[in-house]
Amino acid sequence: MLITLNSLNKSYPMGNLQVQALKDINLEIDEGDFVSVAGPSGSGKTTLMNIIGLIDKFDSGNLKINGLEISNQNRTELAKLRQEYIGFIFQSFNLLPVLDVFENVELPLIIAKKGDTKAERRDRVNYLLEEVGLSDRINHKPAELSGGQQQRVAIARALSTRPKIVIADEPTANLDSDTGEKVLNLMMKINKEEKTTFLFSTHDPDIWGKANRIIFLHDGCIRTEEKGLK
Repeated sequence: MLITLNSLNKSYPMGNLQVQALKDINLEIDEGDFVSVAGPSGSGKTTLMNIIGLIDKFDSGNLKINGLEISNQNRTELAKLRQEYIGFIFQSFNLLPVLDVFENVELPLIIAKKGDTKAERRDRVNYLLEEVGLSDRINHKPAELSGGQQQRVAIARALSTRPKIVIADEPTANLDSDTGEKVLNLMMKINKEEKTTFLFSTHDPDIWGKANRIIFLHDGCIRTEEKGLK
């Protein structure tokens, strides 16, 4: 199993109170799953994604990534695991303003040091930018792009290193319906061809329809899980 959560709990301080964001979460996600996490605001979606993405710590329970117990890892080891296993698509994009589109997508490949040659990096970046419809914008800086274009750069960047897991926070929120459909088709193609596991936090019913699993959170608990149409 690629991702395993057992009896996982997480709370945050709010004044003198402790607000429990996740309560006794038990969840297994396998390689190649295409999972949508749904629920109202405040249901715990972002907290769950951040914990699986090794950004936030949890209070109790267990989390394993590819069989490795996360609570035993120090900060350096966690950073290495994030780099090796996880690609992120943030709503805030987090693009580097001093780099152009090509450089933003290429940077994770350079940092990862997976042995790709310069030509292999170039081919991977050009392929992804073509797929998200930005091959004519490779020399533009983020400030010269629309919000939807920046989101597509962020998506290409998250896929560049062929991560085992992609964690996406509302990846189609800034895209028109046609572009959103193309981006989802790319993700499904990557999911099928590269066995990448996708975990989406979204209100988008189009993503729900393409997921093979839909996990519904409410008040920090998994209330129901349904099979998707994929």
